[in-house]
Amino acid sequence: MRSENDPGRIDAVILCGGRGERLKRIVKDRPKPMADINGRPFLDMVIDHLSDYGFKRVVLCLGYKADVIRKYYSGRHSKIEILFSAEAFPLGTAGAIKNAEALIGSDPFLVMNGDSYCSINLQRFIDFHIKKKNVLSMALTRSVENEDCGFVRLDRSRKITSFNEKNRTDKDRYVNTGIYLFSKKALKLIPPGKKISLEYEVIPKILNKKIYGFVTDERLTDIGTPGRYRKAKICFK
Repeated sequence: MRSENDPGRIDAVILCGGRGERLKRIVKDRPKPMADINGRPFLDMVIDHLSDYGFKRVVLCLGYKADVIRKYYSGRHSKIEILFSAEAFPLGTAGAIKNAEALIGSDPFLVMNGDSYCSINLQRFIDFHIKKKNVLSMALTRSVENEDCGFVRLDRSRKITSFNEKNRTDKDRYVNTGIYLFSKKALKLIPPGKKISLEYEVIPKILNKKIYGFVTDERLTDIGTPGRYRKAKICFK
């Protein structure tokens, strides 16, 4: 019987629906998570990281050019079951998670972005979340390729006290890696069928609840701009 901390019993939800407007001039024929990294889609790196830690079930939240992702991953992985949750219209990051609710079978469940990668220890992240009995846990780092982001502050207990700040001089600020563990009851905070942002609308409203930051030293890599995409190609050689 699997323990509640076993990654094999935790579903992973990967957000893959964005249009990637800033990357479009060099990645034109596919959604951003499918951008080529030395012969493989970037999304493969994210899924391989999950597989290495023993995750068995992944839900891909699809939007822009959904058929490209569906065609590539249908029946492709033997170690991981891959399911698809497609949007009829853009729902934003939180709306996409809510749209996938019927496919999410575990509590807690993991959420990741399909266009960024951070090689965090997912087992330690799970242990942290379950020990704290959090509504939401967020993986944080100081090591990041870009400064085009908001910052997170923590108190001594690792509880998140502020989110998406723009103060770049604060030595105690962290960057959101886009990797989360959710209690299923957090889904009740997201209205169905509406475009809504996790980062800008949902999280700021629940900072008074149990939201804690898990800190890693691993570097966050994303492919949101042509420059960062070129760096990612070098990183994954």
